[in-house]
Amino acid sequence: MDRRYLINDPNHLLSPSLVVFQDLVAANIDRMLEIAGGPERLRPHCKTHKTVEVVQMQMDRGVTKQKAATIAEAEMLAAAGCRDIVLAYNLVGPNIARAVAFLKTWPEIRFAATADDPRMVTELGRALQAAGLTMDLLLDVNPGRDRTGLPPGDEAAQLYQHIAATPGLEPGGFHIYDGQHHQSDFAERLEAVTKEWKCIRAMRDRLVAEGLPVPRLICGGTPTFPCYATLDAPGLELSPGTCLFHDAGYGDKFPDLTGFNPAALILTRVVSRPTTQRVTFDCGTKSVASDPPMGQRLVFPEISDAQQVLHNEEHLVIETAAADRWRVGDWTLAIPRHVCPCTALHRELYVISDGDLTGRWQVAARDRVLRV
Repeated sequence: MDRRYLINDPNHLLSPSLVVFQDLVAANIDRMLEIAGGPERLRPHCKTHKTVEVVQMQMDRGVTKQKAATIAEAEMLAAAGCRDIVLAYNLVGPNIARAVAFLKTWPEIRFAATADDPRMVTELGRALQAAGLTMDLLLDVNPGRDRTGLPPGDEAAQLYQHIAATPGLEPGGFHIYDGQHHQSDFAERLEAVTKEWKCIRAMRDRLVAEGLPVPRLICGGTPTFPCYATLDAPGLELSPGTCLFHDAGYGDKFPDLTGFNPAALILTRVVSRPTTQRVTFDCGTKSVASDPPMGQRLVFPEISDAQQVLHNEEHLVIETAAADRWRVGDWTLAIPRHVCPCTALHRELYVISDGDLTGRWQVAARDRVLRV
C-alpha cells in the first residue's frame, strides 16, 4: 500500500469505516486553488465531505464562499463560519419556509438559492415578503444535462426578469452545472464547455444590457472547473466538490486531474473465507455507495485482481487468485469509485495524519434536518 495511506495502529478502528487522510485533503485543496487561480474564484461544493472541518481547512486558505445541495448542508456551512452560501437547489414545498427560517436564524449570512419555475419564484417571494426578508435567487441554467434548469434563451431570460420584479427577491446571477461532460480528453471537454459558455455569456450580456445585474456565474463541477478556469469573466465562480476527497471514478476517467488523490478510503476487514478463491469483507452496501455498477464500487490497491462477485447489505465477496494470503480478521483499505454517497453513510470519519489517528470528524450534514 502507498505510504501515504499508512495507518500505524488500525486495531482500534471499527470496520467498515471511512478513513480520511488529512494531509491528502490539504493537498487536494491546494491543488484546487492552484487550478482555480486563487480562492476568490472558488465556490466549492460541500456535498462530498459534509463536514465543518473540511470547510474550515478551506477557509484557512482564503476560501470564503461555499455551495450546498441541502438546507442541512447550508446549516453546517453556517456553523463552520461561512458567511456566503448558495443553496444550489430549487426550493419547493416546506423548504421554502425552511429557507425563511434559515435567514432569520443567520441574518448575517449572504444566502441564495436557485429556481427554474415561475410559480415557485412567486411563492418564495411572497414568503420572504411576509417575513420582511430578502434574498438572492439565481437562475438555474440547463447547459444540456437536462436534470434541472432552463436552457439559455428567451424563457430563461424571462424567468430572470420575473425574479428581478418579484418583491423579496434579488437577481443573484446564474447557476450552471454541466455534469454531462465526461470526455476523458481535456481538449474535447474544454471545447464542449466553450461552446455552451458562448450561449450563457450571450444571455448574460442581454440581461445586463436591459439593466439587470448578473453578479455571479457559478459554473461546473470537478471535471469541468479546470475548463472554466481558463475563462475570464466578471463574477465567474468555479464549483468543484468531489476533488476535495477525490475517488477512483474521477481518477480513472479524467487523467488531466493530476495532483488530486483519493483522501477518503474504506477500512474493511475479512469476516469469512467461504471458498478457496473467495474472500468476504464487511464493507456491504450500507457502507459503500451503490450507484456504480456491481463489481465496480471499490478499488482494492492490495488485491489487484479482485473481482467483486457479490455485494449485500453487510458483505462484499471478492474472488482473487491470492485468496490464501487473507485470513479472517485481516484489514485493508479500498478506494470508493464514487465517494460522495459513501460519506453520507457514515456518522463520523476517522482522521489520520502521518499514520496516526488524530481525531474523528462528525459528518454533520448527513442528516436532512439540523436546526431549521
